[in-house]
Amino acid sequence: MSVHIAFETPEDKQQDVYDLVRDISKDPDGRLKKGSNEVTKAAERGVAKMVIMAEDVNPGELLAHIPMICNEKEIPFIYVANQAELGKQIWGLETGRSCASVAIMEHGNNLDSQFKGIKEVCTELSSA
Repeated sequence: MSVHIAFETPEDKQQDVYDLVRDISKDPDGRLKKGSNEVTKAAERGVAKMVIMAEDVNPGELLAHIPMICNEKEIPFIYVANQAELGKQIWGLETGRSCASVAIMEHGNNLDSQFKGIKEVCTELSSA
């Protein structure tokens, strides 16, 4: 397990996370920050609603600080296995672009239950 991974996310929940990212990126009310620098800034400022990180980031130290910031700011975070798949789900990114991390800034009301479901999973996994 890489240095930035605090817990493992079950595969079925990872698919739910990918779906949420895809749906938020297509929603006119949705806003995402992409990449470790933007995610770090959003987390440090306490404005991110959730952070998603890819497990296969190399080197893992690239994201090692983000879980600590999220814990300090009480921002839920979760992992997905593949940064290429995470990048693929983001509407507007070029085909083949990967994404190491994503911060959810806003989501439309129609995605509220989907967001809350993933947030509950984040809480369960981080406290286990």
